[in-house]
Amino acid sequence: MDVTLGTRRRRLIGTAGALLLATPALAQQANPTKTKATEGGITATERLMRDSGLLLRILAIYDAGGRRLGGGEDIEPTIFTQAAETMRDFVHGYHEKQQDEYVFARFKKSGRMVELIDVLQAQHAAGRKLTDRILELAPRSATKNERQAMIEAMQASSVLYRPHVARELTDVWPALRTLLTPNEFDELGTILEKDEVEKLGKDSFDKMAKKVEALEKRIGINDISQFTPKS
Repeated sequence: MDVTLGTRRRRLIGTAGALLLATPALAQQANPTKTKATEGGITATERLMRDSGLLLRILAIYDAGGRRLGGGEDIEPTIFTQAAETMRDFVHGYHEKQQDEYVFARFKKSGRMVELIDVLQAQHAAGRKLTDRILELAPRSATKNERQAMIEAMQASSVLYRPHVARELTDVWPALRTLLTPNEFDELGTILEKDEVEKLGKDSFDKMAKKVEALEKRIGINDISQFTPKS
């Protein structure tokens, strides 16, 4: 009888100990850590990808404008001025600065993709020069020489940024998560969000996107079904 009671006692103690050990894990499952994703917010990489998408839409305006100008059409110079202003203010003045300060610096600190990061940062500087060139030429694009020079600057921007953005989307942004803990990654999303509000104001992306959409409509590329190949 004593042996049986002792065995039961040991079993009860063992079961209680197992429950105590499991309690933190069960509590974590019941109350998972809140992140940008679980709260329905936008993560750091989603923000970077979203901003890169707006850059690509500006390039589409450049491409369409360059083709039409090259074909002899007259297009309002303000379309190119406003597209380049958006490139200057949103892409160079905000998006690329965020990359340099909050993203690229982390890659360099960890010794990851340093050569690629150096190239991307050099391309940021080259892109700013091309944008300045477009802003200089757009008001004078009614004349033949200035028009051709602006077309070349817009084409050069597209040639520069399309592979640039592609490399960021496939190599840099996915690797960003591997440099950070989940908490650090979530904190970075908060930092980028705060930086956007401080630099551009509340709902700034939506405002910029609407501005780009208006330019797309003016130049005739807002309906993307036109780019579907005809069967």
